[in-house]
Amino acid sequence: MAFDGIAVANLVHELNQNIINSKISKIAQPEKDELLFTLKNPGGQHRLAMSASASLPFLYLTDKNKPSPMTAPSFCMVLRKHIGNGRITKISQPGLERIIQFEIEHLDELGDLCHKLLIVELMGKHSNIIFCKEDGTIIDSIKHVSAQVSSVREVLPGRAYFIPETAHKENPLTATEASFFETALKKPESISKAIYSTYTGISPAMANEICFRAGLDGDFSTSSLKEEEKLHLYHNFDWLISDIKEANFSPNIVYNEKEPVDFSALCLKEYSDYRRVDFPSISQVLETYYADKNVYTRIRQKSSDLRRIVSTALDRNRKKFTLQQKQLKDTEKREKYRVYGELLNTYGYELKEGAKELSALNYYTNEMVKIPLDETLSPTENAKKYFDRYGKLKRTYEALTTLIQETEHEILHLESIASSLDIALAEDDLVQIKEELIEFGYIKKRRGDKKAKVKSRPFHYISSDGFHMYVGKNNYQNDELTFKFATGNDWWFHAKGMPGSHVVVKTEGEELPDRTFEEAGKLAGYYSKGRDSEKVEIDYLQKKNVKKPNKGAPGFVVYYTNYSLTIHPDITGIKLLSQ
Repeated sequence: MAFDGIAVANLVHELNQNIINSKISKIAQPEKDELLFTLKNPGGQHRLAMSASASLPFLYLTDKNKPSPMTAPSFCMVLRKHIGNGRITKISQPGLERIIQFEIEHLDELGDLCHKLLIVELMGKHSNIIFCKEDGTIIDSIKHVSAQVSSVREVLPGRAYFIPETAHKENPLTATEASFFETALKKPESISKAIYSTYTGISPAMANEICFRAGLDGDFSTSSLKEEEKLHLYHNFDWLISDIKEANFSPNIVYNEKEPVDFSALCLKEYSDYRRVDFPSISQVLETYYADKNVYTRIRQKSSDLRRIVSTALDRNRKKFTLQQKQLKDTEKREKYRVYGELLNTYGYELKEGAKELSALNYYTNEMVKIPLDETLSPTENAKKYFDRYGKLKRTYEALTTLIQETEHEILHLESIASSLDIALAEDDLVQIKEELIEFGYIKKRRGDKKAKVKSRPFHYISSDGFHMYVGKNNYQNDELTFKFATGNDWWFHAKGMPGSHVVVKTEGEELPDRTFEEAGKLAGYYSKGRDSEKVEIDYLQKKNVKKPNKGAPGFVVYYTNYSLTIHPDITGIKLLSQ
């Protein structure tokens, strides 16, 4: 979810309870677009972190400190000069905008009492932290925005601060039933879009939540609504707005397995199928969400180069595969040319000199065929010409059959590497993937490069019945699990016909219960290309029946007898011991 106006309202409520009238004892700028205030009041010390990052803007109370650069940036120096030792006297949110305004009083050089405004705009790529005089004149900002960058509003020293009215949205806190009907529900759009495009601070996710609570599909058009449905929709909208006005917040994070999907200041009922974790404060939600989300964001950034290499190689091989198949189709006429040559050798003696075709009985099909001839050549020479064509196409067919098989194997290998990148959770998980790409020539090994130390280990789960289950994170780990770690009677699982991890269940000589088979199958489905499918077919068999093909790429196996089960790849409730 975007940092919407409702989350900001919850945050402003929390800040007013904790840091109003606090003294600013320290101002730091640990990152280019991030500030960290240390505040003191009778209740103790607090830290207020805020960021104008285009990708992850935030503001929350935290216990954590961050190291600052030796030389403070200029914006930090300006704030220290003006509001160092200042006192926060008011914290507010205009309407339901994604804006928090701090009013700060301080003494100037002459000892006179002055007031300043620190305005934090949490608006995605347009986020900013702006420092103003009491009358709204901008003193400085963490990001300068010139007229060349924005035609809507300049954010430069000396300019007047104002909230840009780009979307001309209404304040939902003052909405009435009549205005809701006349504005939102008169728009010829989907119900969800009509709500979030009409009112400030309502994100698309929250608009969908309002529709869900009203029992409506947010993708349906407003024109499809009956009068009673419109009224029910407004009541759910109004109940949600009342919760905001009365500060009835319930900050939470919604998780899909371990990955954070969304956060909210209110309970998201449409995510009832996901795991919800409640928190005592919105600051804890934001700090936890951004920390967890950063793990996934960082690993995707770290793996972006590898993903690009794999994607480029896949595109190239898929195009090559398509071209090779087309060329192979062109060789299908080779048998026809062989038959033509044989028929000419059989019936050619009947031809008159200069004949342009031969009509003869094809003794393979018992049908008459007409064979085009070069009238300048003899029947024997025409036959030789057809045999030459046949020979050339036959050699092409044989070569292409081998090349297509090699290309197909390369595509499967690259798809397996792409699948490994999808389940990587840490930088250590990327080490072996990079080594594999180097080994197979997709990345050039630089002279002097030492082989990286491998710290990544397979996922280790334990079944509800106490059996240990291991999941390979990449092809090297798959090979090691299957052919070095597993013993003959251990069970082996893999998603059928798609890239995915090898799953090994250690039996320790015991029979596996049905529930463990199902849980291992779920792991094989979840850690495969079919993770997002409703159903995935899983092959499973004892490890002793899994073989490694000659010269096969890492992670590739063959087997001829197996059992199958079909599962929904949901691993909720399966205990993870280590990753």
